[in-house]
Amino acid sequence: MTKSELVKAIAKQAGITDAQANDALKALTDVVTSALVDGEKVQLPGLLTAELVERPARNGRNPRTGESMTIPAHKAVKISASSTLKKAVSE
Repeated sequence: MTKSELVKAIAKQAGITDAQANDALKALTDVVTSALVDGEKVQLPGLLTAELVERPARNGRNPRTGESMTIPAHKAVKISASSTLKKAVSE
Protein backbone atom coordinates (compact mmCIF):
# COMPACT_ATOMS: atom_id res chain seq x y z
CA MET A 1 0.00 0.00 0.00
CA THR A 2 1.43 3.36 -1.03
CA LYS A 3 1.05 6.59 0.92
CA SER A 4 -1.62 7.88 -1.46
CA GLU A 5 -3.58 4.61 -1.15
CA LEU A 6 -3.28 4.83 2.64
CA VAL A 7 -4.51 8.43 2.64
CA LYS A 8 -7.53 7.48 0.50
CA ALA A 9 -8.34 4.52 2.76
CA ILE A 10 -8.08 6.66 5.91
CA ALA A 11 -10.27 9.35 4.34
CA LYS A 12 -12.92 6.83 3.36
CA GLN A 13 -12.89 5.03 6.73
CA ALA A 14 -13.01 8.26 8.76
CA GLY A 15 -15.42 10.10 6.46
CA ILE A 16 -13.04 13.00 5.88
CA THR A 17 -11.42 14.54 2.82
CA ASP A 18 -8.19 13.23 1.33
CA ALA A 19 -6.48 16.50 2.32
CA GLN A 20 -7.56 16.11 5.95
CA ALA A 21 -6.42 12.48 5.99
CA ASN A 22 -3.07 13.51 4.49
CA ASP A 23 -2.66 16.19 7.18
CA ALA A 24 -3.53 13.68 9.91
CA LEU A 25 -1.05 11.13 8.54
CA LYS A 26 1.68 13.80 8.36
CA ALA A 27 0.92 14.87 11.93
CA LEU A 28 1.11 11.25 13.12
CA THR A 29 4.43 10.76 11.35
CA ASP A 30 5.85 13.98 12.83
CA VAL A 31 4.69 13.18 16.38
CA VAL A 32 6.01 9.60 16.29
CA THR A 33 9.34 10.72 14.83
CA SER A 34 9.71 13.48 17.42
CA ALA A 35 8.90 11.11 20.28
CA LEU A 36 11.43 8.53 19.08
CA VAL A 37 14.13 11.19 18.63
CA ASP A 38 13.46 12.25 22.25
CA GLY A 39 13.96 8.63 23.36
CA GLU A 40 10.31 7.96 24.16
CA LYS A 41 8.55 4.66 23.52
CA VAL A 42 5.53 4.93 21.20
CA GLN A 43 2.66 2.53 21.77
CA LEU A 44 -0.30 2.29 19.43
CA PRO A 45 -2.56 -0.26 21.16
CA GLY A 46 -3.78 -2.97 18.84
CA LEU A 47 -1.14 -2.07 16.25
CA LEU A 48 2.49 -1.74 17.34
CA THR A 49 5.12 -0.50 19.75
CA ALA A 50 8.16 1.43 18.54
CA GLU A 51 11.22 2.32 20.59
CA LEU A 52 14.74 3.59 20.07
CA VAL A 53 17.50 1.06 20.82
CA GLU A 54 21.28 1.35 20.87
CA ARG A 55 23.08 -1.14 18.64
CA PRO A 56 26.66 -1.80 19.82
CA ALA A 57 29.67 -1.72 17.51
CA ARG A 58 30.46 -5.11 16.00
CA ASN A 59 32.74 -6.83 13.53
CA GLY A 60 31.38 -7.56 10.08
CA ARG A 61 32.53 -8.49 6.63
CA ASN A 62 32.26 -6.57 3.37
CA PRO A 63 30.15 -8.91 1.20
CA ARG A 64 31.79 -7.69 -2.00
CA THR A 65 35.43 -8.04 -0.99
CA GLY A 66 35.24 -10.33 2.05
CA GLU A 67 37.35 -7.80 3.95
CA SER A 68 36.81 -7.57 7.73
CA MET A 69 35.40 -4.27 8.95
CA THR A 70 33.98 -2.68 12.07
CA ILE A 71 30.34 -1.68 11.98
CA PRO A 72 30.03 1.36 14.26
CA ALA A 73 27.55 1.64 17.14
CA HIS A 74 24.31 3.33 16.15
CA LYS A 75 20.73 3.97 17.16
CA ALA A 76 17.90 2.05 15.51
CA VAL A 77 14.12 1.86 15.78
CA LYS A 78 12.75 -1.43 17.08
CA ILE A 79 9.14 -2.11 16.06
CA SER A 80 7.07 -4.85 17.64
CA ALA A 81 3.64 -5.86 16.38
CA SER A 82 0.88 -6.10 18.98
CA SER A 83 -0.67 -9.44 19.80
CA THR A 84 -3.94 -8.18 18.26
CA LEU A 85 -2.21 -7.45 14.95
CA LYS A 86 -0.32 -10.75 15.01
CA LYS A 87 -3.57 -12.63 15.60
CA ALA A 88 -5.39 -10.74 12.82
CA VAL A 89 -2.77 -11.48 10.16
CA SER A 90 -2.30 -15.11 11.15
CA GLU A 91 -5.96 -16.01 10.62
